[in-house]
Amino acid sequence: MGKQSWKPGNMLYPLPVVLVSTADRGGKINVLTVAWAGTICSDPPMVSISVRPERYSYQMIRETGEFVINLTTEELAYATDYCGVASGRDTDKFKNMHLTPVKADIVKAPLIKESPVNIECIVKEVKSLGSHDMFIAQVAAVHADEKYMDGKNKFHLEDAHPIVYTHGTYMSLGRKIGTFGYSVRKRRDFRKDRK
Repeated sequence: MGKQSWKPGNMLYPLPVVLVSTADRGGKINVLTVAWAGTICSDPPMVSISVRPERYSYQMIRETGEFVINLTTEELAYATDYCGVASGRDTDKFKNMHLTPVKADIVKAPLIKESPVNIECIVKEVKSLGSHDMFIAQVAAVHADEKYMDGKNKFHLEDAHPIVYTHGTYMSLGRKIGTFGYSVRKRRDFRKDRK
């Protein structure tokens, strides 16, 4: 078996699938699903999301320069899909999906209580790239659900059963196979990493 050559396309999968909450200047809130999101810098902490200009939340982000990235889980999979196909122009997605908006510390967009991690973001730059505009944002605050903390105050996102998106499919993340740097540690530590 060989490899097929395909025309250029977006094949960088799986992707984090996140719920992005927004608010306009008048206080109206909305949430949309974004699969094109990522970390772009650690110091200062910066992220990006790419959104089509025709999306209802797009103008909210442009108007306020703020949004919140909310990580998704198996429990939030149905709401994640719904918020990606239903429009906030026509429906209250928070109400329909039983999502609880919570006041953020810095931005006007709400956190989603049911999400294990919420990342408050302030837009620093917008790049028009074609079908999508990329919002480059600085992280203003991060919120982590205490129910995923252990006795040593270490956060365990894996216990929330996060999901990813790949080619039209939502998938849960699998088992732990190692930790950062395990490939260069002494062999005896390898077994510990796989637990």
